[in-house]
Amino acid sequence: MDYQKYADMCKSMTCVISVEKKPDGGYGTIRLVAGSKLYIDSIENPAQMSSSAMLDNKFVPNCEYTRYIPKDKNFEELVYTSAVLGHPQHTYVRPDRYPFWINVFAMPLESDDPDLCYCTYTMEITKERDADMMTNLSPEAYAYVLKTCIKLRKSDDSLANFNEVVSDIREICDSEHCCILLTDKERRECVVYGESIKEGCGRLPMAAYLDNNFFEITQTWKDTIAGSTCYIAKNEEDMAELRKNNPLWGESLRGAGVKTIVLFPLEYNGDTYGYIWALDFNTENTSKIKEALELATFFIASEIANLRLVQKLKRLSSVDLLTGVMNRNAMNNRVDSIVHCDKKSKPVGVIFTDINGLKYVNDHEGHNAGDILIKSAAAVLNDICGENEIYRAGGDEFMIIVSDIDREGFEHLVEKLRIFSDTSNGVSFAVGGYFDDKELDIRKAMRIADEQMYIDKVRCYKRFPERKRSN
Repeated sequence: MDYQKYADMCKSMTCVISVEKKPDGGYGTIRLVAGSKLYIDSIENPAQMSSSAMLDNKFVPNCEYTRYIPKDKNFEELVYTSAVLGHPQHTYVRPDRYPFWINVFAMPLESDDPDLCYCTYTMEITKERDADMMTNLSPEAYAYVLKTCIKLRKSDDSLANFNEVVSDIREICDSEHCCILLTDKERRECVVYGESIKEGCGRLPMAAYLDNNFFEITQTWKDTIAGSTCYIAKNEEDMAELRKNNPLWGESLRGAGVKTIVLFPLEYNGDTYGYIWALDFNTENTSKIKEALELATFFIASEIANLRLVQKLKRLSSVDLLTGVMNRNAMNNRVDSIVHCDKKSKPVGVIFTDINGLKYVNDHEGHNAGDILIKSAAAVLNDICGENEIYRAGGDEFMIIVSDIDREGFEHLVEKLRIFSDTSNGVSFAVGGYFDDKELDIRKAMRIADEQMYIDKVRCYKRFPERKRSN
């Protein structure tokens, strides 16, 4: 068959691909045999958005596909399924290595050579995501993705929602183990945010593997995925290749007895929040699994991004950005919750502290030096009172709510702060405290602790007049 003549008849961006068929049913070398004018232009014409993403900008018929793009297991799986297995394929993806979305159709072609199979590979390229294309799924995959979206918002318990979604994914994949693992580059740590293990399979939960070194393994996954949408290893040959290309991860999987894996990054708006994987899955359903998870992971990642944003906003509304302790807004909310609590059976202790000499530092050394002093004061309070609730009430003033303590322990804590203040060459506090184990009135405790603090400030300046310094 004249495949170039066939390609010339195509008005769309189309190439003809050959796939070497191995005796065991697997595949070998994959080549781009011929291309339509539009397809060749997509490689050679600098005006095409895809041209700059190619490794080589000269199309040569019958060359291996890796001449133009990096080795991609997902591309190989798609054309193998079409050319060798004879199943038409469709996908709509945005591989990480490209700044555009690709709508792909692969159709099997007849071949005169039993050891060489062919398919067409037709592309449409769009710069922006097309919602209609994303939802152009098989009925089975569409139903699964819709169910995923509903379950992600099923209740206010997001972790329970994710566990249920992960359980569904494990069943879709017919897998032994499925897990969502979130990664935090700043803290260099991983957090399991959904996990499902097949009953009786003997697999350990992910917590058994999350030592200090596992984060380093997750940092190798981006290179292993190599700009594609996911990574799939469905037989021993694939696993051997994984161990060769990524020894650190490969040996970890070998140690866990993993025989097959599908791994998807959880990406949204250019950020990677973590990964989801299924271990020892049903490889007969690889294409269906990939189709369903490519869209489902988009919604999972967007939900995680939303949760992260809510957490960030909540933190901004309750944490003092300079010191890291809770802010006045959080203090007021906490006091209100105590005032309106129906069960006021526990004693309440309140400590107020005020930094001595802050005005002098601001006036003579600058506000940056003053900020450093405030941060140092917060660090001291964390060291001495860290098990309690510390709030920056405003400016140079902090309030500590002390719970689960008796009067003797409370008075010891107040005295500990005073001793530190009297002996420190750095941070100096005025300290006031009140312990209420009778009326259990937080507002009264705050008022008296504040009064005691100003009495202590007078005491402090009489004893150490040099600390007043115009404050």
